[in-house]
Amino acid sequence: MSQVERVELQGRLCALILRHQLSCEGTQFFTPPENPIQLGILHHKRGTEVRPHVHVGSMRRIESVQEVLHIEYGVVEAAFYSDDGVKLDSRTLEAGDTILLLDGGHGFKMIEDTRMVEVKQGPYHGIEGDKQCLGPK
Repeated sequence: MSQVERVELQGRLCALILRHQLSCEGTQFFTPPENPIQLGILHHKRGTEVRPHVHVGSMRRIESVQEVLHIEYGVVEAAFYSDDGVKLDSRTLEAGDTILLLDGGHGFKMIEDTRMVEVKQGPYHGIEGDKQCLGPK
């Protein structure tokens, strides 16, 4: 299993998975600069300092909502779906794994008690305003 796993389905990059075993030096980003969410690893040696800073504001247009999930503990099956609700593939995520959901449909089944941290663009418009459910309930 690769430490950085690409989930490509129907000609689209649906997800990037950073496995908890991932090892790299320095700063390494896995998304291109134009991606709406930047996902990377910053590995600094003891004593390294990052200069105090603020981020410069700018208008950005978000055309697709992407989300990052970090599995703190537990085991999760992440399933990937076509836009019309057909399950295409799945991956098992474990404690320490991080997934960036880029495109396509997705769903989750908790295999064990699980705690995840989620990061995505806002503002949040509620389930009705932000999600279109696929398939049966």
